Amino acid sequence: MSTLVIVESPTKAKTIRNYLPAGYRVEASMGHVRDLPRSASEIPASVKGEKWAQLGVNPEADFEPLYVVPSDKKKVVKTLKDALKNVDELVLATDEDREGESISWHLLQVLKPKVPIKRMVFHEITEEAIQAALDNCRDIDDQLVRAQETRRILDRLVGYTLSPLLWKKIAWGLSAGRVQSVAVKLLVERERARRAFRRGSYWDLKAQLLKDSESFEAKLITLDGKRLATGSDFDENTGQIAAGRDVVLLNETEANTLQERLQAGAWTIANLEERPSTRKPSPPFTTSTLQQESNRKLRLSARDTMRVAQSLYEQGYITYMRTDSVHLSQQAIAAARSCVETKYGSDYLSPKPRQYATKSKSAQEAHEAIRPAGQAFRTPQETGLSGRELSLYDLIWKRTVATQMAEARQTNITVQIEVDNAIFRATGKRIDFPGFFRAYVEGSDDPDAAIENQEVLLPRLAVGDAVNCNELEAVGHETQPPARYTEATLVKTLESEGIGRPSTYASVIGTIIDRGYVTANGNSLTPTFTAFAVTDLLSSHFPDLVDVGFTARMERTLDHISTGEAAWLPYLKDFYAGDEGLETQVHEQESQIDPAEARTVDLDGLAAKVRIGRYGPYVETEDENGPVKASVPVDVSPADLDADQVQLLLKQKLEGPEKLGFHPETGEPIYVLIGAYGPYVQLGDATEEKPKPKRASLPKGKKPEDVTMEMAVGLLALPRLLGAHPESGKPVKASLGRFGPYVVHDQGKEGKDYRSLKGDDNVLTVSLERALELLAQPKAGRGRRKAEPLKELGKHPDDDGLIAVYKGPYGLYVKHGKTNAGLPEGKTESDITLEEAIALITAKAGTKKKTTRKKSTAKKATTKKTTAKKATAKKSTAKKTTTRKTSTTKQAAASKSTGAKTTTAKKSSTTKKSTAAKKTPDESEH
Repeated sequence: MSTLVIVESPTKAKTIRNYLPAGYRVEASMGHVRDLPRSASEIPASVKGEKWAQLGVNPEADFEPLYVVPSDKKKVVKTLKDALKNVDELVLATDEDREGESISWHLLQVLKPKVPIKRMVFHEITEEAIQAALDNCRDIDDQLVRAQETRRILDRLVGYTLSPLLWKKIAWGLSAGRVQSVAVKLLVERERARRAFRRGSYWDLKAQLLKDSESFEAKLITLDGKRLATGSDFDENTGQIAAGRDVVLLNETEANTLQERLQAGAWTIANLEERPSTRKPSPPFTTSTLQQESNRKLRLSARDTMRVAQSLYEQGYITYMRTDSVHLSQQAIAAARSCVETKYGSDYLSPKPRQYATKSKSAQEAHEAIRPAGQAFRTPQETGLSGRELSLYDLIWKRTVATQMAEARQTNITVQIEVDNAIFRATGKRIDFPGFFRAYVEGSDDPDAAIENQEVLLPRLAVGDAVNCNELEAVGHETQPPARYTEATLVKTLESEGIGRPSTYASVIGTIIDRGYVTANGNSLTPTFTAFAVTDLLSSHFPDLVDVGFTARMERTLDHISTGEAAWLPYLKDFYAGDEGLETQVHEQESQIDPAEARTVDLDGLAAKVRIGRYGPYVETEDENGPVKASVPVDVSPADLDADQVQLLLKQKLEGPEKLGFHPETGEPIYVLIGAYGPYVQLGDATEEKPKPKRASLPKGKKPEDVTMEMAVGLLALPRLLGAHPESGKPVKASLGRFGPYVVHDQGKEGKDYRSLKGDDNVLTVSLERALELLAQPKAGRGRRKAEPLKELGKHPDDDGLIAVYKGPYGLYVKHGKTNAGLPEGKTESDITLEEAIALITAKAGTKKKTTRKKSTAKKATTKKTTAKKATAKKSTAKKTTTRKTSTTKQAAASKSTGAKTTTAKKSSTTKKSTAAKKTPDESEH
């Protein structure tokens, strides 16, 4: 008996194949094999004329979806149909969540199998799990399928109904989405809070005290029995002490006076308190907490975290990565406890197995937390993984093992020191038993270092002891604005508010970045001016759709549909159709939205208007000659744009660039300007002979007012030649690039070797010696590390080039020069020969040549046709030149009166044609 097993990806197929009996064939569907149409070209001719066709859902026929097989999936479907012809049974082994259930259901609808069908589910790819899944197959869960389909339809209705409105009123290419728009609103609200923030200042005293030659630190907390003001006592909107706070606020003068008075006083221990406490390990990872911790520790985006986790799952290293559950199976608990005993000893084992309860009421994506796969956990060193995969597996392994470790025991010590009318406080912490800290400390890469950092030791002290003041310092502080969201804090907020599903957060965050609503600056997410305009429009005209509470209730209803507690059709009808439905709202509101007003962003404290233009945001004011406009540089955030910056931008626009001086060698003027990508210096003026004068961006952190002539001349001279590399004799240079200042060793044919300059290095003064020191250090690249060969097979007979076996994301491959060829199924690095590798590389190189020839031939053919057309055009142009000259004047005059109409017509036509083609991002939220 032969069986066809269908999974989603080639990697998953390759892994699962190892655990299936003989007679089983595994194929990959490459995700969904059909979906709602993504563009007008995918809409079948039979329904193209229907008014709902572009929507892909027919609201008048009970929201019947229009499913199509995309062109890039037709070959996959054919392969699966062909494979199905020669088997006696079909097993659908897609993921066990709603999405996986939906993929299986669609496969059934497309393939229409005539053989028996089974649905096989598992949450880890190990031999035991696959065998258990084979023994316990079930039918497709129609309730899960319906729940996923309802989400898909709802997301399409929201995205495809609201997005065209944003194109008309604000800018082309924008999008709205059920979860996406709420996420953007959260970011915008935080940015507005930062803008409204008013800085407050306060002073306190910090003492370095001595007891028996041991030093410790204490801070002033009360004066004359009244608490000293701290940052939390300030009103963020006024910069003053909040109403009702009875505190002492010191200024600089008062702090210095107090410091002089207390310095010589008698310092005595007035009170000492020790409070023992315990800390339990955090629960194992869910999708959300994995994204948060990976962002904090590994600096991975939510999207990258899920990509790496997906790869680890499909290779059989971890359990399924889309889950809301913190539950661990008995098998996993036993494996984790075994790891603790082996690595840390029985003292570090929790007295009894520790299990965690899932707090989320809607937890349903899978049955278990994210953990290492199998009955015995492989240590990170035993996996053979590298790079991001190793880092993420290490994180998951440590977090899981820590769950079965003993609690950490610590003692918190608080000491109050009295001097004159002031009380100072010193705090300490003693780790009595590290427990699970030995394996895992949340937010820290190095548990041992984290234990050291957490422990703050104080000298042996007792009430009544006298201590000496070694140093007393007056310290000034300023309150800080609310921190911008990071991916970690945004994911945490979305989950805590019940907005969307954790499995969709990666795609949501990726979408709002890709669409230009947000820029990622370091680890912070900064909303753009476009995000402000879109949020203002949606909040004013469709408040429910961006209301956190409304969206959370919508999510709960969708969960109820998946459990059968709510009916899907009445809900969709209520949401979209009827007098209060989304469709009616959009039709009613469209005429009330003024595009000029929708494109305008009002910012508190700014007289100038910020508008969203065709080429980005710009500021606009009026003077005696009419409106004055200037583009806003891309690195200026809405919270940071102030009146001084606006004045500078407008001044540059009206009066031209500010002249810094003249270049000492060329005599050309040097200007300091602000462009779309920030401030820069320019040598000379733009002329017909030199339309693009030499320019150089300012180093990060430098403002236009900081630029001196010496700095400007140095920047314009970049790249600087530092000298020749002693080993290669090739040039070493210093310059400024997209990612900041750097040095580069130009090695000719071998390429260029780059290193970023460190914080104290100056690109204008860095020496050859310092550059060589940096170049000698290992490269900490942003991209992939250079792969190390698993096995060197020998040299290629044609050019003596090395042939070696490597491990890549899609399996083992052999490499020669720039040619890579995958190893056949079943081959490993230990049993492939040099001759077999040469044959694979030759075959692959031959395929490349054929492809290149085809492209080359097509290019030549196109060139010939173009040349022929140009020649014909030249002949006809010569004849018609006189006629054209005469008619051009008439056409120009006519175009003045018709130009506006023509442009409008063109825009309208383009919008109509492209509406269906535009893919709204919330489609990825289902």
